[in-house]
Amino acid sequence: MNRREFLGSAAAALCTGCARQTPPPLPPGALLGPDLQLGHRLRDGGFPAASDEQRLPLLIVGGGIAGLSAAWRLRKAGFSDFLLLEMETQPGGNARWGENSVSRYPWGAHYLPLPGPEAVWVRELLADLGVLHGDPAALRPEYDERYLCHAPQERLYIHGQWQEGLLPQFGVSAAVQAQYRQFDAQMQHYKQLRGNDGRRAFAIPSALSSDDPQLRALDRISMADWLLQQQLSAKSLHWLVNYACRDDYGTDYRQTSAWAGIHYFASRNGEAANAAGDCVLTWPEGNGWIVRQLQQRLAQQIRPRQMATGLQIDRDGALLQVWDAQQQRSYRVRARQLIWAAPLFVLPRVWPQLPPGWRQAIRQIEHAPWLVANLSLDGLPHDRGHAPLAWDNVLYDSAGLGYVIATHQQLRVREQQTVLTWYQALTQLPPAQMRQQLLQTSHADWSRRILAELSRPHPEIAHQTTRLDIWRWGHAMAQPRPGLTGSAALAALRQPYGPLQLAHSDLSGLSLFEEAQYWGVRAAETALASLGG
Repeated sequence: MNRREFLGSAAAALCTGCARQTPPPLPPGALLGPDLQLGHRLRDGGFPAASDEQRLPLLIVGGGIAGLSAAWRLRKAGFSDFLLLEMETQPGGNARWGENSVSRYPWGAHYLPLPGPEAVWVRELLADLGVLHGDPAALRPEYDERYLCHAPQERLYIHGQWQEGLLPQFGVSAAVQAQYRQFDAQMQHYKQLRGNDGRRAFAIPSALSSDDPQLRALDRISMADWLLQQQLSAKSLHWLVNYACRDDYGTDYRQTSAWAGIHYFASRNGEAANAAGDCVLTWPEGNGWIVRQLQQRLAQQIRPRQMATGLQIDRDGALLQVWDAQQQRSYRVRARQLIWAAPLFVLPRVWPQLPPGWRQAIRQIEHAPWLVANLSLDGLPHDRGHAPLAWDNVLYDSAGLGYVIATHQQLRVREQQTVLTWYQALTQLPPAQMRQQLLQTSHADWSRRILAELSRPHPEIAHQTTRLDIWRWGHAMAQPRPGLTGSAALAALRQPYGPLQLAHSDLSGLSLFEEAQYWGVRAAETALASLGG
């Protein structure tokens, strides 16, 4: 059971035990994140002149899921005469991962829902990686049991006890339960609905969704306002919907498009022969597992620590100036086709001649800042009520989004060491202000806040934590604010500009694996066609 198929039963656990009286010293750890120094150097400029020039048929800038997906599609087509440039030491974007002596763990995206029939390229990729067995086009494919999330999958800490599932159930009145049923019925309706163009109302990838004007009108209001229009006022329901928007979009539901909010609940339609439809695929390092597999297959094409610093587009293709941070030198790459798979807000700094319409469109995309912490524990966390640990553990009415357990898929004894990955979308202030707070807050202050929050269900957490590392994402994901997902601005960015193809989840306004992969694969196919491949 998960928050998309959310009506479930409650399982209570009473609070027992007491925390130790003396708080321990804060655990050691580091503040981590994308290379701010290198990124800010792009903002400040001053790179030396290029020392040499390379020529290629095709170049990819950006090694997140979109760029890696483009490269995967090129290699599947038998095309290998390309390079992928990545600014960081490690590809993956917000599917980045880490590792210590206990386990691998995610620094970002940590699961993949079962892909539905529209997500054909996701299914094809999973088949290539050995996750999906048999025919990727099967109605209900079979998945490798090792990667299907083991039960229990989700639980919620509320009123001092744990319950199964994320929809609050303890102390809920009959009137509120009626609102739950009404909301669920509406989401099921939208899940089955097709627009006047015959397409599903809410599909994933979102570009395959209906363009029916009545449906797209939902993009003009917020998800919070939509709930109120439906006379759905229950605090606990509003909490769940807000949690969903913060969790997937890094955006408060009062700033989230109703179209995007409904898409969260109504778009997923994956099924499996050997799992329930609401099951997810997960790995200790989250979606970093997929990145690692692709990285191994694309090792000859990936060039880390390479940052685009200048771009020109002419009749001969694209001319890109690059700063090699490893060798501390500048060089140029002349490419007949260029796939820009880096975040779109970087492009105006690199391409001064950016078309005005594109520049205006990119300015409309706000990006959410995020905080991710990985806590290494000397054993599984002591739990109030001794309720069984779930993979995803959420605290009701919390600033954070809860935590996942890196070792959940490992069938070992309860006393094993583990790593908890804790998430928070920073939505309290406008993104620019939150980014400032993100950078100015010390490791000690973040650690105190995180440990204080986790001590609610786990009173011994501060004593159990041997290390606490924190990753700061300043521009983690595009925020689907009202008016963005169906805008003419995004539509314009989706069209090629001569030899340049944009490929990033920014193009959807939804930062999801399926969106990034869709635009990456589409860009690769367009580029190949232009090259005559």
